[in-house]
Amino acid sequence: MDNFIVSARKYRPETFKSVVGQNSITATLKNAIKNSHLGHAYLFCGPRGVGKTTCARIFAKTINCKNPSPETEPCNECESCLSFNESRSYNIHELDAASNNSVEDIRSLTEKVRIPPQLGKYSVYIIDEVHMLSQNAFNAFLKTLEEPPAHAVFILATTEKHKIIPTILSRCQIFDFNRIKIDDSIKYLEFIAKAEKIEYETEALHIIAQKADGAMRDALSIFDQVVSFSGNSILYQSVIDNLNILDFEYYFKMTDYLLAGDVTNCLLGLDEIISKGFDGHNFINGMANHLRDLLVSKNPETIRLLEVSENLRKLYAEQSVKCPVEFLYASLEICNDTDNHYKASRNQRLLVELALLKMADNVGLKKKSLKSDEDRIIHSILPANSSSPSNPAAATIRAQAAHRPEPVAESAHHIVIPESTPSPEPNDRHARNNVVPRHNISIKDVISGKAEIFEEPVKTAEPELETSMDDEPAVESEQSFSQEQLEEKWTAFAETVRAERPRMAIALRSRLPALKAGFQVEISLENTAQKEDFIASTKPYLQAFLRRELLNDLITISVLMEADPDEGKRKMYSTEEKFQYLNSKNPAVMKLKQQFNMEFE
Repeated sequence: MDNFIVSARKYRPETFKSVVGQNSITATLKNAIKNSHLGHAYLFCGPRGVGKTTCARIFAKTINCKNPSPETEPCNECESCLSFNESRSYNIHELDAASNNSVEDIRSLTEKVRIPPQLGKYSVYIIDEVHMLSQNAFNAFLKTLEEPPAHAVFILATTEKHKIIPTILSRCQIFDFNRIKIDDSIKYLEFIAKAEKIEYETEALHIIAQKADGAMRDALSIFDQVVSFSGNSILYQSVIDNLNILDFEYYFKMTDYLLAGDVTNCLLGLDEIISKGFDGHNFINGMANHLRDLLVSKNPETIRLLEVSENLRKLYAEQSVKCPVEFLYASLEICNDTDNHYKASRNQRLLVELALLKMADNVGLKKKSLKSDEDRIIHSILPANSSSPSNPAAATIRAQAAHRPEPVAESAHHIVIPESTPSPEPNDRHARNNVVPRHNISIKDVISGKAEIFEEPVKTAEPELETSMDDEPAVESEQSFSQEQLEEKWTAFAETVRAERPRMAIALRSRLPALKAGFQVEISLENTAQKEDFIASTKPYLQAFLRRELLNDLITISVLMEADPDEGKRKMYSTEEKFQYLNSKNPAVMKLKQQFNMEFE
């Protein structure tokens, strides 16, 4: 039985060209060798399994090669290259700092540095996991690292750059290695599969590359594991079974259930996932990744961030069309909250089920909110008994809301009044007879007080020449009413808005109006904030309500401010102002302050 060599060792790159995913670093090292601009100390840092030690070995081998190729690659024919390939080179020394991290080990290293190379130009010292050196070992290494002999080159490798002291970093050329991209990992895995004559599916290699998380060594280890599990083929199903990964089809089906609001199938699907041994935490994280991929698939500029196979990319593009952006935003936030609270939850399954219920409910939230806002405006304008189907005013308002056209994008949250049709003044009696509410108004802005319902004249057709001159214009209602009738209707309106605006209802009941000449109604409010709120969100509806109920179109509402009894008195805020007030009442306070040398805080 032949000895098996793992792929990470068997297919370890031996030239700069074969290094995966580190083109900028290999190009820099090759140019340094080609132009004879070699430094005396290098620091290779980055995640695990991305080629730090591999590049260090290739670099050490190339600078000692007697006949490098025009592409600055080792020839593999000279004695230096052959001795390196056979692991008998005395010019390249590797040291594991994890097990040789004391001052004595560094002192032994500095003594070896003085010995010139027996073969080749340079003695190269590769120190792996250099961050494991002790503080004293770092200090003992400083002098040698800064001024080594001309033939010595140090290459330090680490995964934790932040643990290395600054005095070491300042003496090295630093190369930051990147995580290997999924596409680069897949290409290298395909190369190895073809070399080993192993059948594979591209989706299976995608799963392996994603699981490796940018580490080529991890990807090759998973590759060997799957080959041992499934034989001479790497299939998608065998990969997800061996690595215990949830099939992406579950996420696609679950998203369809959420979009349809199918709570039953959502819960049954989650039960099936858990019954197969998958953890709820892993599911909710996978669901968050799936929703994120759907979000980036909606825009052609961000779809490049989707690191999946071509077939899977098409599925994401198709489902992303069905998903509203608001649904994706809200669902991602729900998944994130569930992830944060999962470990602290006592009933973790219920937490995941509640997250699915919230996501399923998010699809209809916008429609429900819009309908609720329309009903709220209707009830705030009409009296309490106006909900009856026989009420013509209620029917008219609901009909206008139902047939309201969609607003233009630029004016979705604003009210635009054309310059050619200015808004009529409140006292313009003929203009008020021919007004209708604007339909491009944002309901949410009206409710929150950010906008008012403006009115504009209805454009009527020009009268025909044959029209009789005896036709009289419409006469508006001017029925008189008493103070008692005004207070009765005023209180009735306050009752209609009590559920939605309790504070304003209390203010209206506690501050009854006063009827003035010319059907002018005056109300006195406490402060400016209350006045602005009343004018913005209540006055238009209250005025229309009173005109309709009292049968008088000349009613206008004016707002006054109550006189402040303390007006003119200057309030004291600072400590110094309070002290001056006390001093004016009792001069002994100043003597007390001076005697004890007290200061203001």
